[in-house]
Amino acid sequence: MGFFEIALIAVGLAMDAFAVSVCKGLSMRKMEWKKALIIGAYFGIFQAGMPVIGYLLGASFSSFVEKIDHWIAFALLLLIGLNMIREAIKPDSGDQNDKVDFKTMILLAVATSIDALTVGITFAFLSANIFLSAAIIGIITFALSVIGVKIGNKFGDKFESKAEIAGGVILILIGAKILLEHLGII
Repeated sequence: MGFFEIALIAVGLAMDAFAVSVCKGLSMRKMEWKKALIIGAYFGIFQAGMPVIGYLLGASFSSFVEKIDHWIAFALLLLIGLNMIREAIKPDSGDQNDKVDFKTMILLAVATSIDALTVGITFAFLSANIFLSAAIIGIITFALSVIGVKIGNKFGDKFESKAEIAGGVILILIGAKILLEHLGII
């Protein structure tokens, strides 16, 4: 498997993290590069780490992981999305939900990187260079996440709480899409 194929896989894996990064950017009053870099780092590290874990688990656990990964991703994205909507609807306290604390970011990073675990199992079957693959995936996810925060912030200034509601709905829809795809409905 060459660089181009791994980069394409990385872009595909990074799309959930990109969408969530856009949502985080939506909730920022002004662009904060430190937060964007933190968001990118969480997503990049988890997207890089999950394939390594999947690779190490190998085929023996693949059927179990594939049976529940979509439910975990759906539940986490649903909870986070509902919380974003709740925060947007409640009376304005002057604060926006642009937190990048450990608890928030771990949940988001896990939810958006579970599919990368399965990719790691696939890499084990293909005897791919897992460390090179993980590095490419992590770097691309980091870059796309930082870009996503910037894009989201650009729109967030104009739409404020409506944008945060939209972000919450987007997270819920991403979770539902993951679930429905794995159930074979779409």
